[in-house]
Amino acid sequence: MNDMTTASLAGQERKAPGRPRNAQADEAILRAVLELLSEGQTVAAISIEAVAARAGVGKATIYRRWANKEALIIDAVAAMKGPLPALAGESVRDDLVTLITANRSGHARGFSKVTACLLPELLRDDSIVEMYKAVTEPRRELMRSVLRRGIATGELRDDLDIELTLLMLTGPSMMHGLFQWQPRVPDEGFVEKLVDGVLRGAAA
Repeated sequence: MNDMTTASLAGQERKAPGRPRNAQADEAILRAVLELLSEGQTVAAISIEAVAARAGVGKATIYRRWANKEALIIDAVAAMKGPLPALAGESVRDDLVTLITANRSGHARGFSKVTACLLPELLRDDSIVEMYKAVTEPRRELMRSVLRRGIATGELRDDLDIELTLLMLTGPSMMHGLFQWQPRVPDEGFVEKLVDGVLRGAAA
């Protein structure tokens, strides 16, 4: 996937459909992309023809909805992540727990193989890194906003390094979720313990 434009990274505007959208067809198409990725297909190897065949639709159905393969894959990975969770906005701790729990939901875990298969490609292809960032950045920015709010309200230190704290919160969760990096750390209560551990150093 080369020469990916900024427009496609943001999710290029899709072509106007010639008929009303079919949610069932959309779901089948996005699921087909994720299944191909989870089977080890590279982004470059996946074709619109293969996606259409797996989803049981015609190529024209896909092109009516997505301008190109890059836009389709971005939407598929975004669908895998699920919608952004609603935050109560009252407690930094509670909001961080909500955000990290959403990233570790049963829906997201069902596609953990997709993330694992994308990792080698992230090392090989900068354009795929940018594609993945386009999907994950809204979630990261929401977490940043929680940390900024905590600084403003006095819950967190005013000299807090937001980007480093973000990495400390998301890195262990991703690695443990994908690979069970530390089998002696149980899943039950993991998110709360992770957030509490980071906040011990981040609290005002």
